[in-house]
Amino acid sequence: MTAQEAAKLTDGPLAKSLAALDNAFGVSGNEEEAAAAFYAEMSAEGGLFDERFSDALGNQFYVRYGKSHGTAGEKRLMFAAHLDEIGFVIKYIEDEGFARIFPVGYHDERLLVNQDLVFNTIAGQKIRGVTGAKPFHCLTSAEKEKTFGIADVYVDFGTESAGETRALGLEIGDLGGYARAGFFLNGTDVYSGKAVDDRAGLAVLVEALRRLKGLDIFPDVCVVATTQEEVGMRAGGVVTNRWKPDEFFALDVTLTGGAPGLDYRDAACKMGGGVCVKCFDWDPVITCGNSVSRALTARMTAAAKKHSIPFQYEVLMGGGTDGWTASLANCGTLAGGISIPSRYIHTAVGAVTLRDLDYCAAFVSHYVQDYR
Repeated sequence: MTAQEAAKLTDGPLAKSLAALDNAFGVSGNEEEAAAAFYAEMSAEGGLFDERFSDALGNQFYVRYGKSHGTAGEKRLMFAAHLDEIGFVIKYIEDEGFARIFPVGYHDERLLVNQDLVFNTIAGQKIRGVTGAKPFHCLTSAEKEKTFGIADVYVDFGTESAGETRALGLEIGDLGGYARAGFFLNGTDVYSGKAVDDRAGLAVLVEALRRLKGLDIFPDVCVVATTQEEVGMRAGGVVTNRWKPDEFFALDVTLTGGAPGLDYRDAACKMGGGVCVKCFDWDPVITCGNSVSRALTARMTAAAKKHSIPFQYEVLMGGGTDGWTASLANCGTLAGGISIPSRYIHTAVGAVTLRDLDYCAAFVSHYVQDYR
């Protein structure tokens, strides 16, 4: 991609939506700020939806009516991306004021030291802290051979006692996340942010509805911003049971190859390579996943070919999406995945290319327009 092409993308509304969504706070179970940011994006340009509602878990539903609405032949498509990001929860406050933490979602524990964090108090105050551990200079030879784990890490709020920490409004159970503003890397369309998993998916859905604004469509379309995906993909089945779509699609990030130490044979999707059509995913640790119907993936690839949208096939081991629980809802639902190529997933520096988001938005908008 040339510098001119990158500049055109990064100056556009899709880039602005991505940054606004990525920079919002929204650790699993505390997604309200991210939900408000999504509402702001969906409400721009006179509104991109006809109906809005939420549920007890905080899932946010936005419905655009199609020509089939209210008829005997009504068709329904649901596209879901999750609001929540990985983070931490305070499990204990030391007498000296430091906080001990548990992970919220999967983390690479090698990367937890020397991070800037922000915690959200029950009153909605944002409290900054940094993670620390035993200094390298003081480690024994045996300790130097080990990787720091979360049990070795604490959060320093600059306080000197538990009372001072609590005076900030902090308490056991408060949730925190990475305190890092996202940005585009050096004039390219590569965006690095703390929560591109999965605010990138939300940005795609906003952009897709922008492109559908003013157009006649046949199916009703529900865009849903889901909660608590990072702690068990809890919302897919809930939202599918609520709205009962004919087809469900999870928009989420996926692993890519091509970086040092990661061959394409291990992660076949490519940054900048276009829409990743999910065929299969599986997490053997929590025994969840989705083997997508071949009929559905065939329809998806046919749509991409028809509209000359770059695409690639995705098979993911070690992860999953809301498509897993959606597929089990309503006595079984056709559930697929529209995945966004990404690097550094589940870290503070997740990266995506804006061209891939653009391809995904084009795919969603064309799929909706063609659906009967």
